[in-house]
Amino acid sequence: MPTRRLGRELALQALFSVEVGHRDPAEVLDEYLVTSGDSAHRLFVKDLVLGTLEHAGESDEIVAPLLQQWSLERLPTIDRLLLRMAAFELRHRPETPEPVVINEAVELAKRFSTEDSGRFINGVLSSVMRGNGNA
Repeated sequence: MPTRRLGRELALQALFSVEVGHRDPAEVLDEYLVTSGDSAHRLFVKDLVLGTLEHAGESDEIVAPLLQQWSLERLPTIDRLLLRMAAFELRHRPETPEPVVINEAVELAKRFSTEDSGRFINGVLSSVMRGNGNA
């Protein structure tokens, strides 16, 4: 049975493919989920990807004021996508505890982004969780 961490990793990869490859989200999901485990796992990944894309503007409004002299456009693509995905999950998936969402985003940042991304993601999302954004 696939884990939620694996689902978030798959969602991040799909979002990256959509963002960088300018691909259709449905096509990317079909490709990424063809070998994915059970239907609950596929639904989780699909919800994360489509929800992140649908609420990207809202997530950007929450996160942008917290970037401390950075703009969303200047962030590494992975960091921007992780912040959007985590903001979506914090805002629209209340069944997942907030510290879990933040920890998962930090771990993905450490694995897929820059050396400093884990700390950066942790700081921004902790501020989101404390309500210092427009949440």
